[in-house]
Amino acid sequence: QVQLVESGGGLVQPGGSLTLSCAASGSIFSIHAMDWYRQAPGKQRELVAAITSTGMPNYADSVKGRFTISRDNAKNTVYLQMNSLKPEDTAVYYCKAILNFREYWGQGTQVTVSS
Repeated sequence: QVQLVESGGGLVQPGGSLTLSCAASGSIFSIHAMDWYRQAPGKQRELVAAITSTGMPNYADSVKGRFTISRDNAKNTVYLQMNSLKPEDTAVYYCKAILNFREYWGQGTQVTVSS
């Protein structure tokens, strides 16, 4: 019943912007943290951004200054605002959350940065 549902991926030009959303649904009584990962073709999955239950964000060096993670506690939703996108940002983006003391992953959403 508890799940993460992602949306917002798509095709964008270099320098453009996208905002990803990840909504947690179900009988949720605890959220420790919500994170964004990505996996590019031929590469390992990597942490992009994380936000604690108190709202403190952390970013990978490769996206710092360009991406912003935020959360809306009323909606149990985490967002990833991606600006100044580069072709190197092309990947499947996944949200991950610790919900009810268990780890959950979203289904992934494709982000393609290309001319």
